[in-house]
Amino acid sequence: MNELNNLNIEQKQRLQVIEELRHEGIEPYGRRFDRSHTTAAAKSAFLDAEKANGPAEHFEWGPVKVPGRMVSKREQGKTAFANLQDQFGGLQIYFRKDVIGEPAFALLKRIYVGDILGIEGTLFRTRTGEVTIRATSLTILSKAINPMPEKWHGLTDVEARYRQRYVDLMANPEVRKTFITRCQIVQMVREFMSGKGFLEVETPMMHPIAGGAAARPFVTHHNALDMDLFLRIAPELYLKRLLVGGFDRVFEINRNFRNEGISIKHNPEFTMMEVYQAFGDMKSMMDLTEELISGIAARLFSDCKVPYEGKTIEFGRPWRVVRMIDSVREVTGIADLTFSTPRDLLVAKAKELHLEIDPKESAAKIIVKIFEEKVESTLIDPTFVTEYPKETSPLAKGNAQDPTIVDRFELFIYGRELANAFSELNDPEEQRARFEDQLRQRAEGDDEAHQMDEDYVNALRFGMPPAGGLGIGIDRLVMVLTNSPSIRDVILFPTLRKCCTPISDLVE
Repeated sequence: MNELNNLNIEQKQRLQVIEELRHEGIEPYGRRFDRSHTTAAAKSAFLDAEKANGPAEHFEWGPVKVPGRMVSKREQGKTAFANLQDQFGGLQIYFRKDVIGEPAFALLKRIYVGDILGIEGTLFRTRTGEVTIRATSLTILSKAINPMPEKWHGLTDVEARYRQRYVDLMANPEVRKTFITRCQIVQMVREFMSGKGFLEVETPMMHPIAGGAAARPFVTHHNALDMDLFLRIAPELYLKRLLVGGFDRVFEINRNFRNEGISIKHNPEFTMMEVYQAFGDMKSMMDLTEELISGIAARLFSDCKVPYEGKTIEFGRPWRVVRMIDSVREVTGIADLTFSTPRDLLVAKAKELHLEIDPKESAAKIIVKIFEEKVESTLIDPTFVTEYPKETSPLAKGNAQDPTIVDRFELFIYGRELANAFSELNDPEEQRARFEDQLRQRAEGDDEAHQMDEDYVNALRFGMPPAGGLGIGIDRLVMVLTNSPSIRDVILFPTLRKCCTPISDLVE
């Protein structure tokens, strides 16, 4: 009873109609409806039949059975028009009292915008040329108690769209298109990887050790085993165990979880693809990344020119490659800059660039910070940034010529990191030493430094082939290819702060 008191006048009226229908023996929440066509398929079938039939006045084709949500209705005496919408588009419906029958036509008075209907009839063109179903039968499949919004209050309170994604999808065709495109992109990725001989696998989502990336994890507890576990921050160490076991090429597309801030680029749970190729290296992953992403861009945009945030991003190959140290050298003006440059000089340069430096940050970390704060945002077209410091890359293989760096790249598009890859470290004793260095950094207060993983070191001691590894952020890739400014626009149900506003008040 208290719940009813929270409903507005229109919701109460709709509930009353539902009870009246039940009293009359009409089920307001129907059962199976055998669809013959979607709205798009019905239109297409009619156009094909019309073309085959040749010019003919009053041409009709059918019958068809099309379900969908009624998104508009207008009555004109003994006739009425409505628009039916499904995942694939919309279709106009024409009701005539003498065709559909008086009881069904009277029922239209108690059908509201938002109700889900099943329509049977034949297709024809109206005098204005619109392909339309001439309804011969009407079935109520689901009555809507909440009215559809005329517009989003989210024009000023954008979180309403994310909190009630079901209404966002219902009301905004462009949002549905974004998520359909996302599904297509993921399918293209899978097809490409399978075509290259990679095996799709699944690895644990709960880890006894948070590893594979520098990030703060979410912690959970397993009651039966009485042990804490971490939601995975990356699947890397499990996937590389598979290389030890004899799988040559593996990939996984799944969620990662990082207990960090929320922004237009970050969501606590996000989708990554990680790839590992035995007998490859960083260059193998660079070639794979460029071929994969440029190929998808070409399928979506034939000229490989992708509009994003008022700019045009050129995805045509080849892509630019730049060393991190060279890009920072341009910003700082230090001609002989290396990762061994005296820290005091770097601290002074960072202050000139208005960057705050932690007293515990090493010279290498200061250079990385300058890159992140002053260079990343300038990388608009796809750019591979290479040669990262060993200190910040505990799982990457060292460079053969320079012991201070590793063979690693990150891919940046529109100032955002989309991919990270390197030649994999496969020396177990060096890996153990790297983990010990990370433990030292944790002891000094870096809670994102890597933990020791003894079992992974043990796996490497059985021998892991030289390999290339790659991670691609699927959400960020979809953002660029769908011209979506925020990661929330490409995640169906993004993580949001707790909402104090009643859900019914978020939509008007």
